[in-house]
Amino acid sequence: MEKKWALITGCNRGIGEKILEKFAREGYCVYAHARKHTEAFEEKLARLRVEYDTDVVSVCFDLTDSTAMEEKMRELIRNKAKIDVLVNNAGIMHQNLFQLTEMQTIREVFDVNLFAMMELTQWVLKLMLRKKAGSIVNISSVGGLDLNRGMCAYGVSKAAVAAFTRTLADEAALYGIRVNAVAPGFVNTEMAEIFKEQREDKPAKGSAGGLRRFAEPEEIADAVYYLASEQASYISGQILRVDGGARNFKEL
Repeated sequence: MEKKWALITGCNRGIGEKILEKFAREGYCVYAHARKHTEAFEEKLARLRVEYDTDVVSVCFDLTDSTAMEEKMRELIRNKAKIDVLVNNAGIMHQNLFQLTEMQTIREVFDVNLFAMMELTQWVLKLMLRKKAGSIVNISSVGGLDLNRGMCAYGVSKAAVAAFTRTLADEAALYGIRVNAVAPGFVNTEMAEIFKEQREDKPAKGSAGGLRRFAEPEEIADAVYYLASEQASYISGQILRVDGGARNFKEL
């Protein structure tokens, strides 16, 4: 049986690292993206290759560098790469009031969280359209669904990811390609440290009205894998909240 290939962005840490491990464990071959080559990253990929007996190939470039992205994607296309699943995971966090946020900062957040995702997706669709099949999973955020103060950059960019997901799903459905998104609440990663510090005085450092804890990265990876898999073969255009049952992001 021919193995499936996934391209996953932002694999060097946090949620992306666990998504990479999940797909490798399930037998996928993986193009593991990171911004730059490091010895630690290559060692991690080598460990996964041995542990799960599958191909894990590093794909390194800055997502905001269109030239570098084009060079790497053209290389994959020349080498007749096969991408069955794209997981647009890479992103950056920012929190501040709108009037205290420079426009350059907002542009930088959108460049990583939205525009780079859209550009990479255009490249991958070239491969998926050839065989009229594929699954794309974007990482949005409940911060983009339940917008509140301080989210003028990050939250709005993630809201745009949700809108992009629904719009692309409608277009891609004509070619048998599914597009969905996972919207995590607070996740126990380095990126969430700022929120933990702000909530040290609260007894429940997690989802208000729900499980009242932060998610583990593995739990987000499981949701991503489900949407990408054949078990979700009739699901497209959906934004799956993985937030522990929180009533509203504003209460977190």
